[in-house]
Amino acid sequence: MKCLPFEAVELIKSIYVFNRRVGAGFKNPLAACSITKKQIKRKPDSISSLRKEAVEHQKYVNGATMYLVEHNPGHSQLSHAYRDSLLPEKQFSGSHYAHQVKKIQAFKESFAQRQSISQSQVSKAQGSSRVYHVTSYGADPSGKNDSTNEILNAISDAARDPGNGILYKDIVNLGGVRIDLDGGNYKINRPLKLPVAGRGNLMIHGGTLTASEDFPTDGYLIDLSDSSSSGLEYNYEYVTLKDLLLDSNFRGSGGIQVIKSLRTGIDNCYITHFTGYGIFVQGGHETYIRNSFLGQHITAGGDPGERSFSGTAISLNGNDNAVTDVVIFSAATGILLSGPANTISGVHCYNKATGFGGTGIYLKLPGLTQTRIINSYFDYTGIVAEDPVQLHISSSFFLGDAFILLKSINGVARGVNIVDNMFSGSGKGVDIVQLDEQNKKFNDIDQVVVDRNNGRGMNVKATVAIGTTNGNDTSWTVDLNQALLFPDRVKSVHYSLIAGGDTFPNHALRNVTDNRIVVQSNVPVRATITVIVDQAIQMYYSLPDLFIFTVDDSHSYPTKSKLSFTCWELGPLI
Repeated sequence: MKCLPFEAVELIKSIYVFNRRVGAGFKNPLAACSITKKQIKRKPDSISSLRKEAVEHQKYVNGATMYLVEHNPGHSQLSHAYRDSLLPEKQFSGSHYAHQVKKIQAFKESFAQRQSISQSQVSKAQGSSRVYHVTSYGADPSGKNDSTNEILNAISDAARDPGNGILYKDIVNLGGVRIDLDGGNYKINRPLKLPVAGRGNLMIHGGTLTASEDFPTDGYLIDLSDSSSSGLEYNYEYVTLKDLLLDSNFRGSGGIQVIKSLRTGIDNCYITHFTGYGIFVQGGHETYIRNSFLGQHITAGGDPGERSFSGTAISLNGNDNAVTDVVIFSAATGILLSGPANTISGVHCYNKATGFGGTGIYLKLPGLTQTRIINSYFDYTGIVAEDPVQLHISSSFFLGDAFILLKSINGVARGVNIVDNMFSGSGKGVDIVQLDEQNKKFNDIDQVVVDRNNGRGMNVKATVAIGTTNGNDTSWTVDLNQALLFPDRVKSVHYSLIAGGDTFPNHALRNVTDNRIVVQSNVPVRATITVIVDQAIQMYYSLPDLFIFTVDDSHSYPTKSKLSFTCWELGPLI
């Protein structure tokens, strides 16, 4: 048996053409060069049946060879040929016949020469495409047998490609090499790691990885870390993990670990059955996680075992990262942020209800948050931020009494915007934004804006509030504790007094203690008092030049005379 290149089929057809010219042929015009699709489905007796057909027609060519092409079930193309010496010959004469026989002989010699190419040369030719198919290395796509070594061999060959050029500081540009899992489900017994650091521009994609029963309990299915202490500023750059299902099988710690890497992309991945972290990122920056699904347990919500959910779906211990369009459907903590300058957008967290001890997003970087959370959906689970500094939460939806908790570590809250969100609850009076001051009261507060949020079945808290009252009295009190976020804290007040009748009383703001605004007048009057209070912004006032307008008896228009003082500045109002 000899392998026949698929492109040689057209050449084989010339045998049939020649046979027709010399008076020989087959009932089926392609019988001399290939087995038809219908015949491929038959057993190896296809050859004998074709031989019988040829015998019946008694048409043979002296010295010619018949090639029968057989389909290899492991490939999508016709890939094998068998030759069979033809039976009793019929003699023909003439130079034309001799010429055609020489052409056939030349083709046979060319075919034999092609078959002499070594397997190593074929492998090299395949490798030159820079797409490394793990099945070509012997990996079992059925998941019955362990494929760790085979996949690691493919990764090793890809990573040791000489590449072309340099990315950031001595990171070799591999040119976009791809390790293709060929849509298989592979069992592995240890983490998949690159053999050397300092590599970039490569992709692993297109399949399922499942941890075996003897997988290390602290391991990750894909581990982008360097244990060799290479001394590089970043281990890897522009590594893409795409279209993967990673099943830690409750054996390994998690699905993906990214340590001190630059510009890593995790796209369209499904990560489940982790015990520690679904994705763990430490150091480096610009890890982008997109269009992915993570959950310790596979559920669609309302799981009876939700109280026991543990682990963290995504941990970002680095800066300049982004999580976009990601669903987290089961874990004690959805996203743990312990690095600054990160962005969360389009995330749906229903990992574990707050009432069961779960948290959607936990910001654990007191004093330097610098994080934006926008356009996200918190489904019965909320946000916790420790000593937030420069935190922006907007355009998000909180369902099922989910709320935002500001947790004091050192009493700092500066540059916080919680605006334009929607909250929906059960009507139990849960505050949309809450404070945890068990460690220390918030006392370093500036530029905190909680405003323009709306709530249904929840109590809307804010740092800006408007209140009004009326009555016939000399003193009016507007209590804003129900609306204001911080207790006993008013940084600025604007108020108005509208008096009824002809009375024109003197009045003044007298007290703001405990978020109760007190306005008093010198005489009893029926009046309506309106106050606008801001808790967090320290305001400074500068009075302009003051003028007194008088009317000169000889003129019909007013004149003005300037006071002896011009301008003076107040410090903080309180």
